[in-house]
Amino acid sequence: MDRRTFLAASGLTVAGTVTGCSAASNDQQGDGATTTDSGQRDMEATGVAVETVADGLESPWSVTPLPDGSRLLVTERVGRVVLVDPADGTVTPVNNAPSVYARGQGGMLDTALHPDFPNPSWVYLTYSKANDSGQSATHLGRGRLNVAAGQFEGFEQLHVAEPFVDSDGHFGSRVVFGPDGLVYLTVGDRQFKDFGPDHVAQDRTNELGTTLRLTPSGGIPNANPFTADPEAVDSIFSYGHRNAQGMTVHPDTGAIWQAEFGEQDGDEINIVERGGNYGWPVADEGCTYGSGEPIGVSHAERDDVIAPVYSWECGSGGFPPSGTTFYTGDAFSEWTGDLLVSGLASQYLARFTVTGRTVEEATPLLADRGWRIRDVAVEPDTGYILAAIDAPDAPIVRLRPA
Repeated sequence: MDRRTFLAASGLTVAGTVTGCSAASNDQQGDGATTTDSGQRDMEATGVAVETVADGLESPWSVTPLPDGSRLLVTERVGRVVLVDPADGTVTPVNNAPSVYARGQGGMLDTALHPDFPNPSWVYLTYSKANDSGQSATHLGRGRLNVAAGQFEGFEQLHVAEPFVDSDGHFGSRVVFGPDGLVYLTVGDRQFKDFGPDHVAQDRTNELGTTLRLTPSGGIPNANPFTADPEAVDSIFSYGHRNAQGMTVHPDTGAIWQAEFGEQDGDEINIVERGGNYGWPVADEGCTYGSGEPIGVSHAERDDVIAPVYSWECGSGGFPPSGTTFYTGDAFSEWTGDLLVSGLASQYLARFTVTGRTVEEATPLLADRGWRIRDVAVEPDTGYILAAIDAPDAPIVRLRPA
């Protein structure tokens, strides 16, 4: 049986799922205690005040402000989509969302608005879903959002990242529109542990460990890098990724930036290039859980992979990054063009200065709260920063000038 047939076969099992790892994973759902003491406190060192926008959310995974600033579209990993009124914190469920596979790292995940929202009013959702055999995969779908009625209209499934596998981890699942008007979707490696050249993330006959590029209706763009390769999946834009849970577009260059989980340490910030191989797991700066042994070789030792612009190498303690955005508001004008990256086990919001491909970490934000931070966004009308806290009973908080 060749590699392509093996991956397509049913009954595929992944070693070391989220709930079954013997060593604690720096990206598993329960890693790191989280509190929700979100009363207003000034962060004097950074001149930032923190206030609660809404509370009582169950494992919020993404926060997306509507362009007019009237509502926040929030996903809860357990399987819900809600609208939050930022003026008074009112939470309204959005009906007609798809059912999801809410186990481990799976569930209702990311959101992206059509670039011309609200005309058309398409909202794109990523989520995990299982087949009849109980195996799961990352899905992309869209529906028209009727804000007044609190519902999706005409929701449709657009793409399934195949193969389905027996794993509850590494769905990836950030989605953005690029400046080309196309949809970029991250898919994790589903926690395959065969750290060698036959790893799924190095095999372009499947969609695991990749960034996919699709048309807004879920089709394959003619300009995708591997459409002329009969052995490669046409949807792949880049590969060699472990599990990217942060993705955003540079406001000036239009480049796609990603934040990606490493194994033990080895977390990365990458600029994604068409057809690029990002090395996992044959080139990596991290190490294996428990043993601390290197995984592959350093990116610098191979000329066929693209190195991260910033990484947390083995022994650094790592960061496990999630939602990511560039700061483009006016409220913190001195941060214009900086990259904001949500930290999970590290329990703070990182701010990075960016000059070309040079990325340097600046003053951490929310480092005094003990919060796992799942996502970050900028309010379009105020320029204030929104953060979604990862906990069973969690707030959406706002950072504003003190």
